Amino acid sequence: MKQARDNATMIISISVACMMLVYAFHASKNMTRTQEVTSSAIAVELAPPPHVTSLGWYPVVRVLDGDTIIIEKDGRDVHVRLIGLDTPETVDPRTPIQCFGKEASDEARRVLDGVSVRIETDSSQDTYDQYGRLLAYVYAPSSTHPDGFLFNQFMIAEGYGHEYTYRTPYLYQTLFKAAEQAAHAAGKGLWAASACVDTP
Repeated sequence: MKQARDNATMIISISVACMMLVYAFHASKNMTRTQEVTSSAIAVELAPPPHVTSLGWYPVVRVLDGDTIIIEKDGRDVHVRLIGLDTPETVDPRTPIQCFGKEASDEARRVLDGVSVRIETDSSQDTYDQYGRLLAYVYAPSSTHPDGFLFNQFMIAEGYGHEYTYRTPYLYQTLFKAAEQAAHAAGKGLWAASACVDTP
């Protein structure tokens, strides 16, 4: 009888260990090739308000620059322009590479390359811009936030870009403006005294 109990205990232990390994594997997939981001910028309520439409999670195909990415959605590539964020230009052929543009693009690639992101649109904004890009908030994967952290805000809070309002206020405008003010006061990123000393 004791041996039967021991065998049952061992089988249960092995089953639990296998389930934990499977869970850990799936939980780590979204974190592959991305470092965990720790910043006060991600301490934000992430549950989508009723008037924000969640479009789910989608793999990042390519990061174009600090405020524009390409995701795979419904079997096709979709360009996404991040709402409320403007990073220095690096890819517009009409504009020279701007101060801190490379750093912003590199940081976006560090966080978003090789992961899936959650995309949300905002009813206060157009669905697409004049170039046909989907306007959205991007939530990057995080081990501490199951819904991801708000990447648009993170980039502003860490000094990789400016808050940007196009025509009408958007859902997180107040939050993003506060993030820019804090980054500016702390001299982060492009706000650092030494960031653009060589820029004409």
